[in-house]
Amino acid sequence: MLNSTEHDKALLRGLATKDSQAIEQIYRSHYQMVQYLVLQNRGSEDDAADIFQEAMMVLFEKASNPSFELNCQLKTYLYAVCKHLWLKKLKLLKRQPIRVTDMEVAIPVDEDIELYEKQQQHFDIMEQALHKLGEPCKSLLEAYYIEKQHMQEIAARFLYTNANNAKTQKYKCLMRLKKLFFAQYKHNL
Repeated sequence: MLNSTEHDKALLRGLATKDSQAIEQIYRSHYQMVQYLVLQNRGSEDDAADIFQEAMMVLFEKASNPSFELNCQLKTYLYAVCKHLWLKKLKLLKRQPIRVTDMEVAIPVDEDIELYEKQQQHFDIMEQALHKLGEPCKSLLEAYYIEKQHMQEIAARFLYTNANNAKTQKYKCLMRLKKLFFAQYKHNL
């Protein structure tokens, strides 16, 4: 039988590899705690689900980083992240919390959440840039970067004469995407 520290580490390894059993166990073990926090502080069940999902994304990012070391119980870390996210959302909605239960172990999650939010903002900007890019560039880049197709496959699919021509077109599309991304990025600053 694993002690709680080893169990938490095993769950984090499972989360990093997208193991559905590990993810399900994290939800089963910790969701009610977060739901209680949100419901006791002017939130709804939908709010609790959203906050928990965001916290799971933060935790996934951390668990996927080999240098991440959990220095407290998983429950405590997850609670701290959820509490921070919920208080931030309440502030945005201009609502004051009624009471925030304190399992108060000072856990520095601010940087983790800021990093996650910054990444999300970049993903949103990239998505906007991809939509502006248009076809066939959008599909070509998705084929290469998301579907992981080889240049020979892309050349056949997009009717290029050979893989080198497809590679040249991919480069041109990538440069256009980069230009759109940075234009949108500067606009959002």
